[in-house]
Amino acid sequence: MLADWRAAPVGEPLRSTLGLLETLTLRPDELRPDDIDVVRAAGASHDAILEAVVVCALFNTIDRIADALGFEVPSDERQRAVAPLLLEMGYSSGANP
Repeated sequence: MLADWRAAPVGEPLRSTLGLLETLTLRPDELRPDDIDVVRAAGASHDAILEAVVVCALFNTIDRIADALGFEVPSDERQRAVAPLLLEMGYSSGANP
């Protein structure tokens, strides 16, 4: 799915939603109300569309802030080393597994 969401074995509601999110992320000035109608016609519910758009908007905002502040993405090696700890402890220093 990450390599090519257009060819991934997913249902049409999800595929259509991903197309909407791509436009929202890369070409937001091109979005029109008809774009939502297309996703609804593909079978996505109002709540699913709303949730996808909110998550996308929040991710895009965080990504832009991280870019503006010069955050660096840890190396794959570092991410693999830390991932088990995050799964066990969570992301908060006070998290209880």
